[in-house]
Amino acid sequence: MTAIQYFWRHPLAEQVREEGREEGREEGREEGRALERAESVLRTLQWRGIDVPDVVRKRVLASSDMDELGCWLDRSYRVADAAELFVADA
Repeated sequence: MTAIQYFWRHPLAEQVREEGREEGREEGREEGRALERAESVLRTLQWRGIDVPDVVRKRVLASSDMDELGCWLDRSYRVADAAELFVADA
C-alpha cells in the first residue's frame, strides 16, 4: 500500500505558505512605517499648535504612500493651516 502525500504537507506547499507569510510580514512592516510617518505629520502639526480637522487627520492616516507622507511631513514644518499639507505650493 502506498502512502498518501497530502498536498498541504508537500514541501512545495510548505514553501508557498512560507513565502506568503514573508510577504504578509513585509506588508505589515510597510504599513507600520507608513503609519509612523503619518503620525509624525500629525504630531508635528500638533506640536506647532496647528488645529487638525478630522478630515485632514483621516486623509493623512489613510495614506500608505511613503513619498506622499514624506512630502506632507516636510510641509508640516512650514504650513500655517493643516489643509495646506495637500497644496503642492505650500
